[in-house]
Amino acid sequence: MPVEAPEVFARAFSQAWLAHDVPALATLFSEDADFLTLTGDWCEGRQAIARTLTGELKGAFAKARLVTGRSKMRILGKEAAILHQRFVLSGVLNADGSDAGRIATILMAVVTKAPGGGWQAVSAQFAVEES
Repeated sequence: MPVEAPEVFARAFSQAWLAHDVPALATLFSEDADFLTLTGDWCEGRQAIARTLTGELKGAFAKARLVTGRSKMRILGKEAAILHQRFVLSGVLNADGSDAGRIATILMAVVTKAPGGGWQAVSAQFAVEES
C-alpha cells in the first residue's frame, strides 16, 4: 500500500526490509517503477522488483539489519518529492559465509502521488556508499 506522505517512505521501506515483507516493499513502488538494488539488479516494474527482492532477502541479506542515518527530502511540487536516506547495513554474508561487516548505503527515491491516493516510488536506487 502506498505511504500516506513522502517523508515516511524511507521508514516504511526500512520496516518492510527488516521484516522481509516483500509484498509490503513492492507496494511502495508504482506498477511501472524502476529500482536499482544493492546487488546492482535493475528492476523494471513492481513484479520484477518483488522477484529480485525475494531472492536478495533469502540470499546475502537474509540476516541483514538496517540502521537509519541522515535523511533529506526535497519537495518537487504538489505531487512529487525526492528522498535520500542513509542506512548502515550489517549482517550481510559474503559468498564464503563470512560477515561482510558494516556497509554504508544510500536509498534515493523519487516519489509521486499515487492515482488511488498516497505516495509511491516511481524510481529508486539502493546503493553502497563508496568511502
